[in-house]
Amino acid sequence: MIKLDILSDPICPWCLIGKTRLEKALAEIPNHPFVIEWHPFQLNPDMPQDGMDRRTYLETKFGGKERAVKVYSEIDQHAREEGLDLDFGAIQRTPNTVNAHRLIHWAGIEQKQDEMVNALFDAYFKEGRDIGDDEVLCDLADGIGMDAAVVAKLLKSDADADMIRQRDAHSRQMGVNSVPTFIVDNRHAVPGAQPADLWVKVINELMEQDAAE
Repeated sequence: MIKLDILSDPICPWCLIGKTRLEKALAEIPNHPFVIEWHPFQLNPDMPQDGMDRRTYLETKFGGKERAVKVYSEIDQHAREEGLDLDFGAIQRTPNTVNAHRLIHWAGIEQKQDEMVNALFDAYFKEGRDIGDDEVLCDLADGIGMDAAVVAKLLKSDADADMIRQRDAHSRQMGVNSVPTFIVDNRHAVPGAQPADLWVKVINELMEQDAAE
């Protein structure tokens, strides 16, 4: 088996698109060797704890409404090409994602990391829910079979928050500056939402190498 580490943020549309493309390749090669683990990377590490109005955030980030609309129109087109029907208009707030990353970490302890990542992407991009809100996060945890009462108690504490920030900072120190970033076998970094056919090629090459060895 080969480790595939994915650095991602649940409010990053390219991370969802990249995940969808990867999954198409994995479905094409069901005996693939990858064992996947998700890792925290905040698009906005300086985001206020309560998040901010999404329109204000986008217009500030992209230098005005016209540019923001253009960028997200292009993202929406790529998403639709992958069969994703995202509702960007439903998103009212851009959250701080430390708590969402804590939840992904806790889900991983219960072997539910992929399910949690999927739940967060769906909640944010398809339902417009505020995934910086504790009640929303508890509801998502409950939806994949985690104990919502335990999650609520953890979210009210500082448990693992510093660890998430340290892992994020470590990735930046190692040279990661955008997501998604995929790290294959602790050796090869693959940045960006790569197409499924590239992943098919990578997987086939890895399997051929393994067979030769």
